[in-house]
Amino acid sequence: MRKKITEVSTDYKILIVDDEEGIINSLKVMLTRSGYFCVGISNPIEAIKHLETEPFDMLILDYIMSPIHGDEVVAKIREFNKDIYILLLTGHKDLAPPLETIKALDIQGYCEKGDRFDQLLLLIESGIKSISQMRTIKQFKDGLNRILYAVPKIYQLQPIDTILEEILEGLMPLVNSKDAFILVDDCNSSQGEIIYKGVGEYKIPVESLVTMLSPDLMEHIGFSRANRVTVNLDHGIILPLIGDNKSSIGVIYIESNNFDEGLKLLEIYSTQAASSINNAFLHSLINMKKEELDRTYQELRNRYIDTIEALRLTVDAKDIYTRGHSDRVSYYTGKLGEEFNLSPEEIELLKVGGIFHDIGKIGTADDILFKTDKLDFSEYEEIKKHPLKGAYILSAISMFKDVVPLVKYHHERLDGKGYPEGLKGDNIPFLARILTVADAFDAMTSDRKYRSRLHLEEAINQFKLNSGTQFDPIIVEKLLGLLVNFELMQKDIAATFAEC
Repeated sequence: MRKKITEVSTDYKILIVDDEEGIINSLKVMLTRSGYFCVGISNPIEAIKHLETEPFDMLILDYIMSPIHGDEVVAKIREFNKDIYILLLTGHKDLAPPLETIKALDIQGYCEKGDRFDQLLLLIESGIKSISQMRTIKQFKDGLNRILYAVPKIYQLQPIDTILEEILEGLMPLVNSKDAFILVDDCNSSQGEIIYKGVGEYKIPVESLVTMLSPDLMEHIGFSRANRVTVNLDHGIILPLIGDNKSSIGVIYIESNNFDEGLKLLEIYSTQAASSINNAFLHSLINMKKEELDRTYQELRNRYIDTIEALRLTVDAKDIYTRGHSDRVSYYTGKLGEEFNLSPEEIELLKVGGIFHDIGKIGTADDILFKTDKLDFSEYEEIKKHPLKGAYILSAISMFKDVVPLVKYHHERLDGKGYPEGLKGDNIPFLARILTVADAFDAMTSDRKYRSRLHLEEAINQFKLNSGTQFDPIIVEKLLGLLVNFELMQKDIAATFAEC
């Protein structure tokens, strides 16, 4: 990430803390020449106060300082800032803090001072790359979250003008834009008329649009429509709206100078937008055949599931310790449903509940979700919100109404000590009680950051111990019967999801 020019960029802000002014000045010269914006402070107490009021991306910190050492500084900073990237410097290798301290304080890099700064500069550039990647991940996660909450609104049966406005309102935050418009063919018109909606400087009558657009932009819009391809311009982007029959039904134009990862989000969202527009037109046709309605509804259902699945995978892929958890829970719930001779519809409902049971964690802060030591009260209360958040997400569209209770109540306990509502016994839906057992079993037999997996016999003892209090004893009995063939089940899981 080293800049090839000496112009200083404020994209990444670096704070240098060292009680030797000479070290600060030398580092500032090096970093400024490399194109980085940096600030130096010689008093560590003042540096802590400065970080409380002004955001920085990276902290370069001396270890041996007065009046407090670097590890004490980091401990105080971590109380209010979990994200800043920290590089620790020391002039004496023998006086460096132990590795346990460096890990506990989440210090990302360590370097000895020397006459040359080559090694330090490499660490800084590596750190900037990591910061950049984390920004990209956060942007994509936040963007998917916005899409998740915007999509149900644009699928509501409303006048087409209102739907187009909702589409633009959901679009703008993805790329920090204020100016955009949509052109859509009026499918109900035999005269080839178009429907137009604009925001920002394009909030004008359609008659004025022709005089406002340059011939070059109009040519690019025509090219995008004819070839059904995205067109990138110097100050904007044109996205074709593709109908269910693969034909172009219109375009979206957004003005912005910086799309980056937002382009992928725009393409996901434009697919949903095209589907919602098709949905609106199809429902406005008086003589629509039932088969066409069913096909359109199934297509909308599949695309909405794809969007939620992308978010579910985002949660699942955050941490190697929970990767594949939802798939395995889905498998175990299906097997338990078969043991109770449930109907195919109920078994399918259990499997869907297993897939989406943790979708609410998309709204949980990473520093809580990934914490390796014991959660404090407020952090645990935040974690306990994920079943409700997941239920709200799935409640946004009626096709998921039957799976909502499974997701909402999969952390309830038979003795009433669970959450979110503290339901007891038969007040907890039976399918949710099955999901509870499947979720707990996979959690026990999987590695987590805060503990290693339990051996099968240990997990079985836990279920026997908590049968009748935490878990439904009838479901526990069925689970224990299944576990006689545990090794075969593991092979089945591996084969099943290797094919996916």
